[in-house]
Amino acid sequence: MSVALSIKPEPHADLEALALRVREHVLRMATNGGCFVGASLSCTDLLVYLYSRVVRLSPDRLADPDRDYVFLSKGHDVPALYGLLAELGYFPRERLANHLSVDDCLYWHPNRGVPGVEFHSGSLGHLLSVAAGVALDIRMRKGPNRVYVIIGDGECDEGSVWEACLVAGALKLDNLTVIVDRNHFQANVRTEELVPLEPMADKFRAFGLEPRRLSGHDFAALEEAFRQQPLAAGRPSVLICDTVRGKGLPSLEDKAERWFANFSADEVAGLLDELHGRGRAEIHSPGMIVR
Repeated sequence: MSVALSIKPEPHADLEALALRVREHVLRMATNGGCFVGASLSCTDLLVYLYSRVVRLSPDRLADPDRDYVFLSKGHDVPALYGLLAELGYFPRERLANHLSVDDCLYWHPNRGVPGVEFHSGSLGHLLSVAAGVALDIRMRKGPNRVYVIIGDGECDEGSVWEACLVAGALKLDNLTVIVDRNHFQANVRTEELVPLEPMADKFRAFGLEPRRLSGHDFAALEEAFRQQPLAAGRPSVLICDTVRGKGLPSLEDKAERWFANFSADEVAGLLDELHGRGRAEIHSPGMIVR
C-alpha cells in the first residue's frame, strides 16, 4: 500500500537552528556520567528533519491510532532525541537536567516513560523487527500510518536486521522506511575495518527493499528523499544516510575515541563556543575505549 506524503517545501534555516539547539543539549548531557555524544551528533539532523517535516505526530496526539511511528533502534543516540523532543514541546526543556538522575527516566537508552518514545531500545538489532510488525498491523487494518526506524550501520552486523529485511521485503511493506545512520563507526572501530558493510545498497536491494543513498546532513536531500516515500511500490524503503560522527564539532568529528564522553563543565563551555564558531575546544577527558 502506497501512502502519499504531503511535505511542504519550506526553507531550512529553522531546521538548522533547531539542530544547533539539539546539539547544545547533547553536549550538556555529556556531563555527570556522560553520553554517547559522537553518535548522537551524527543522527541529529536526521531526527530533526523527520520529526519536524515528515511524521504525523505531536505532543497532543501521542495515542492517536492514525499517528506515524518512529523507532530509534540505535538507542544509545537518545540524547539527540531527548533534546529534540524537549525543543518540540513533548516535555519541558528543564527536564533535560535530569539526564541519568535516579529521579527520572532520561537514561542512556530510550524509555517509554518519556513522551514521544514509542518503544524501549538498547540491545541493537531488535527494533527493525518491531517496526516491521507494526507496519504489517497497519496494513492489515488498512491504516494511513507510516513507520520509520533509525538503525546504526554497525547494528547491521546483527543477523536479526537481515531477518527483518527478509520478512519486510517478502510482505511488501512499503509503509516502512528504514533510515541508516551511516557514520562509518561501530563503537570505537571503523565498520569497514571490523566487518565490512559495503555495498550496503546492493545488500538491501537483494533482500527486497528499495535503497537510496544521500547525505544525512543535507536537509534539501532529505526533503527530496522523504517526498518520494515509498521509493518503489511494494518494497520497503531504505535511506542510507552518510553522516559524520561528532558532526558540528571539528575537535570531535570522525574521532574513534569520542564514541562515549563525559565532559567537565569547562570542556562543555569550550565545545559550545566551538559549536557556534567561536574557536576550537580543548578536550582532555578521555572517551570510553572498548578493546
